[in-house]
Amino acid sequence: MGACNKTVKISTSALAKILGSSQQSVSRRLIEMEQKGLIQRTATRGGSLIRISEVGEGYLRGIHLGLSAIFEGKPRSLTVEGRVFSGLGEGAYYVSKEMYRKQFIEKLGFDPYPGTLNLKISSDQNARLRAKLDVYPGIEIEGFKNRDRTYGSVKCFRAVIEGKERGAVVLALRSHYGKDVVEIIAPEYLRGCLGLRDGDKVRVEIFI
Repeated sequence: MGACNKTVKISTSALAKILGSSQQSVSRRLIEMEQKGLIQRTATRGGSLIRISEVGEGYLRGIHLGLSAIFEGKPRSLTVEGRVFSGLGEGAYYVSKEMYRKQFIEKLGFDPYPGTLNLKISSDQNARLRAKLDVYPGIEIEGFKNRDRTYGSVKCFRAVIEGKERGAVVLALRSHYGKDVVEIIAPEYLRGCLGLRDGDKVRVEIFI
């Protein structure tokens, strides 16, 4: 029906016929999915206008990846390409927090340079690969609280940048960036090591 990419119009009676269910059951399910944030729905005289939300799309991707792992086997790694861009300067602030830093050292095996390398994913295909990382478990860096605020959990995946520099992709559960951005930490200053400037293309192999 294409409800991930566009809004579709369908009546509960037509959907019930497709699913082989009662109209009442379909109506109840749609209400439940809307309450859970899986779909966006607007009722009209001729039926409902429905679009799968970002949360719903993530849920479907999780099911798809689970089935793929059963029938095809889980891939060892994913490779993405993106272009370097200057971030908001928050990477250095968060990476330098001692509670995060201790866990990076313990769980990733390196003391990260205080900052992140930010990549804008260069194609729709790579953006879909990036979205898969939301589903795989990764390495969890636990959040913490202090007197001022709460710091959220972070999920990491070990990575190799440009085939030679080790590091990790960092997925903050609360982020200002969308799924078309990859943030990388490493023991070295990657811009310096690799001679990178804004706009340069970078390839990253991410181990899952």
